[in-house]
Order: sequence, then C-alpha cells, then structure tokens
Amino acid sequence: MRVGQNPVKVTRPPLPPPAEVTVVVVNFIPYLSGYFAHSLEVLKLTLGSLWAHTETPFDLLVFDNASCDEVRAYLLDEHRAGRIRYLVLSEKNVGIPGAWNFAFQAAPGKYVAFADYDIYFYPGWLKAHLEVLQAFPRVGMVTGTPVRPPVEFSSATLAWAEEQPEVEVRRGVLQRWEDYRAHYQSLGFSEEEARQTYEEGGDILLRYRGLEVFAGAGHFQFVAPKAVLQEVLPLPLKRAMGDERLLDRRINDRGYLRLALPRAYVRHMGNVPPADLPEVGARVPVAAAHRATPAHWLYRLADWPWVRKPLLALYNRIFRLYYRRVSE
Repeated sequence: MRVGQNPVKVTRPPLPPPAEVTVVVVNFIPYLSGYFAHSLEVLKLTLGSLWAHTETPFDLLVFDNASCDEVRAYLLDEHRAGRIRYLVLSEKNVGIPGAWNFAFQAAPGKYVAFADYDIYFYPGWLKAHLEVLQAFPRVGMVTGTPVRPPVEFSSATLAWAEEQPEVEVRRGVLQRWEDYRAHYQSLGFSEEEARQTYEEGGDILLRYRGLEVFAGAGHFQFVAPKAVLQEVLPLPLKRAMGDERLLDRRINDRGYLRLALPRAYVRHMGNVPPADLPEVGARVPVAAAHRATPAHWLYRLADWPWVRKPLLALYNRIFRLYYRRVSE
C-alpha cells in the first residue's frame, strides 16, 4: 500500500552531474599509536592539500579500510561538511586490492585519480596529469612525481617510445635531487642511502610533442582513465598489501603507457608529516563551487538544519491533512 506520492518524484530537484575526475583516497589507520601515531595528522594534510590545491573540478571518494573510531569520526565530519562526496566505511580491512576493486568501479568520473592517504598535493597537480593523459596515446596511468620502478613494468612504454620518431629518449640521472630525496626518505631510507641510489641513475626521460615525462609510474598515486582500470579489474584478494604490482603488470601487459611527471606535483609523506610542508586549511571542493548556479541556492538554503527542521515539520502536517483518511 502507498499513501500519497514520493515528494522527490513530484518536485524532481536537479541532480548534479559527476565531475570528469573522481579522486579516490584509500585510508587505513587502525589505531593512533606506534607506527600510526601521526597518521591522522597525515590524512588531514592529504585532504587539506587536495582541497586547497586542486583547481580542476573533481568529486572525492574516500574508502576507509576499517580505521579506528577517531579517524572515522573525522571522515564523517568532513562528509557532513560537504568536503567528501562519497564516503565508504568498510567493516573489515579488505586490503588495497579490495578497495581498488570497489572504488575504481564505483567512481563515476571519466578519470580516476588515486592516492594513498599519505600524499601531499601541490598546486596544479591535476591539470598537469590531465595534460599528459590527453597528449600521449594509450596512456594507462600517470604518477605525479618522478619514480624509478622496475623496467619490466614499463616495457610497453619503452617499446612505444623506440618505435616513434617523434619521441626523444634520454637516460641517466635526470630528475631533481630534491624530488628524489623527498620520495626516498618517505620510504624510510636515510639521505646517505638516497644519495647513493640517486647517483646510480636509471631515469628514462621521454620528450613528445613538447611535453616531457619519465617512463614508469607508481601505484601509491596515479591518474588513470577509468576505462583502462575496468579492463584490469578485479584484482585477486590474497593479502592486504603486496599485490599492488599486479595492477602495474596488467596495465603494461595490455600495451598501455605508464608515465610520471617530470617534477614533483605530489609528495609521498610516509607516516609522519614532513616538517617542511606548510599546513593547509580545508575548504569546500572546487567541484561544488564550479557546478553551483543561482538556481541551486534555494536547495542549499533549505538543507540548513535551522531551515530544514521546521519545513519538514510543516510538510508532515500538510501530508497528514491530505492523506490522513487513507492512512487511518
């Protein structure tokens, strides 16, 4: 039995279209002690830098892998404030592969911008990724800082570069020392160890139609076409971490390019906020402001608690006035 009509059917409020880019952040902070003592600070710096330094419209999807109550309370607050569009709270830790399987399929955007919860975003990061994705053919993933992954995961990229007369290939020590040191130390290595491996070389720089990129990408952060990710999913659920290389391998095996930007547009922080990074304040994501029109102000006003509560009470009385005989 149905009493009256669903008001959403009758009023048909406008639905906001999804942004072209869905930013996906996967988070796992099981407790705030030991290794994870500063992880909530890191997460706040990640999301704060994302909101403050992203001018390209985006929707944010956060997949929480069964974090502790304090972390979930923070995420729920940010969701209520309108800074997280989609918030997924997993009952159990399904690992990185499980989170990717869910979030990459659920993301509504044409592009998926993935980041672990310990990534700092610099101004212009997303625009720089999209320029490469749209300029190079068959791009599978682009990482926002120079990396030196095993060459076996970039064989398709190197094969393409060698076949293209338009591509200039350079090898050696080509990335900035500052970028390399920051990334290497975020992995737990000393500056001395970073310097030693840096001077060993291994960078492969590609120049194509005026743009420079490094061959190779990282799975800690990247932007990829959703269509490419759908080709390689689902990933098997064997363990929480350690199977991420399978994503790299599958994208490479299908002949897609794996690339990295020529300088650091993002920074892997590790489990402690780096002292040289400035604090950033949260603000409403640019996607919301970008899509706002004068026609939407009334909907935003009506959703404020001090307006919403009396309006719903009035609506309930009107509904009962017209339909009480049927319901009784």
